[in-house]
Amino acid sequence: MTDWYERTALGDLVDRAAARFGDREALCFQERRWSFAELRADVDRVARALLALGVAPGEHLCLWMPNRPEWLHLFFGAAKIGAVVVPVNTRFRTLDLEYVVRQSDSTTLITVDRWGPTDFQGIVRELVPELDAAAPESLASRRFPELRRVIVLGAEVARGAWSWERLLPPGDAVDPAVLARRQGAVDPDGTVLIMYTSGTTGFPKGVMQAHRMVRTLADGASRWGITSRDVILMYLPLFHVFGLYEGAIMSLLTGARMVLTERFDPGEALALLARERATLVHGFDTHIQDLMDHPSFPGTDVSSVRLVFVPAGMATSEAVARRANAVLGPTVSGYGMTEIGTGACRTFLDASLDERCLGSGFPAPGFEFRVTDPVTGEPLPPGTPGELQVRTYAMMQGYYRKPEETAKVLDADGWLRTGDLAVLDAHGFLRFMGRYKEMLKVGGENVDPFEAEALLLQHPAVAQVKVVGVPDPRLAEVPVACVILREGQRASAEELLAFCRGRLASFKLPRHVVFMREFPLTSSGKVQRFELSQRARAALRLE
Repeated sequence: MTDWYERTALGDLVDRAAARFGDREALCFQERRWSFAELRADVDRVARALLALGVAPGEHLCLWMPNRPEWLHLFFGAAKIGAVVVPVNTRFRTLDLEYVVRQSDSTTLITVDRWGPTDFQGIVRELVPELDAAAPESLASRRFPELRRVIVLGAEVARGAWSWERLLPPGDAVDPAVLARRQGAVDPDGTVLIMYTSGTTGFPKGVMQAHRMVRTLADGASRWGITSRDVILMYLPLFHVFGLYEGAIMSLLTGARMVLTERFDPGEALALLARERATLVHGFDTHIQDLMDHPSFPGTDVSSVRLVFVPAGMATSEAVARRANAVLGPTVSGYGMTEIGTGACRTFLDASLDERCLGSGFPAPGFEFRVTDPVTGEPLPPGTPGELQVRTYAMMQGYYRKPEETAKVLDADGWLRTGDLAVLDAHGFLRFMGRYKEMLKVGGENVDPFEAEALLLQHPAVAQVKVVGVPDPRLAEVPVACVILREGQRASAEELLAFCRGRLASFKLPRHVVFMREFPLTSSGKVQRFELSQRARAALRLE
């Protein structure tokens, strides 16, 4: 299925973009600007620094830092030398980070000293106490046997970490021909990315991806007419497929200029939209709603906006999409997931308003979709809701070191069970409607309830706990902990919420606690999560 399309490595995109677009502006971040040629020079300098550091082909590099130009330099620099990047959610904290670094067998952890109120380096110090005593060249961690290097960007760097200023100069002595040879040896079918996504077992799974997303995004650019005339406003995190694929990689493929921000701030985003004349705006319905609800929105010039990419299909997103079409710009929709990448499905530019607001579009070339009975796995007729399955050349290579988990979702014929509820019409138009999985979707982030449940069970007063989702006007849904206390024990809701804070990413934390005497059960003894959610909503007096 891939022979007709030239296999392209991600690192090669940097060189091709520099050759095609040269002095055209590639990136705007805060008050700095880079041309495509300057971006390539920075990427190459970082790639040579990683070579000088001794990073070998196939090594795993954890990248735990907010959106900034160095994130791009490190990602594409690592891709050039055949290393594998493991992006880490910046909202992760001690337990999350520990799991990802260990499970991914990462040899290098790259972070910042601080970001906002969070002491990133302090969290790393807690996990790697050797950082305060060892020299950077001889770091060895008892807790993480594979970890050999920590790189910290910032003013205050621990003794055992490489600072950015110390990392780069040795690379200047590396012959560019050495980099060219390493880059030439990169296999486009090899692993370039391990992106962690929450799973139904309660433990995040590392999705291994090759460089094949290049073809998917090239097809997407063609469908939506994305060219070097476009300006991408990107406030989505680069550690997420949405931001990385539709922002950074799409920019190099098409020559579109990217305006990058550290985080999503609706006021800042609107100011940049007007100042930079952004043509492409991306986001989940939460982001788009926040933009339109911001006090400065009525006075913002949004006339430059050509397309607003907001995944549609769920009932919660329809009203936001319709409003965006009226006051922000024409919306387009699509479907994707970490296992297959973004843009597996996209609407066409001439789609009707209903199609843009209620569906995900038609499959991209090289993607097959079918809707099946979630119990039997048998295909269902058009118009019948069921579990969505996907088969594609862009399929993940599997979950890292989790063959059993991979086999549960990917069959011998290459069909992936997505766990999503969807319907296909007779023409192949897809509408994503929700999830069969128990996963929650909090402001666009996948949240597995098991993680918070496992943490709360460590509290001495908790006998049983189930985390379910309840509606939220801004985030679509939020977690609520339904708790049964041990006989004779007491605990307040605030005490249990405080027990969780700082140990899990903020978006995974329960927003409320509802105390119960018993959980509703099925005849087989399983907890009825839907009924539990209904009871939680009633207890919280939610509509």
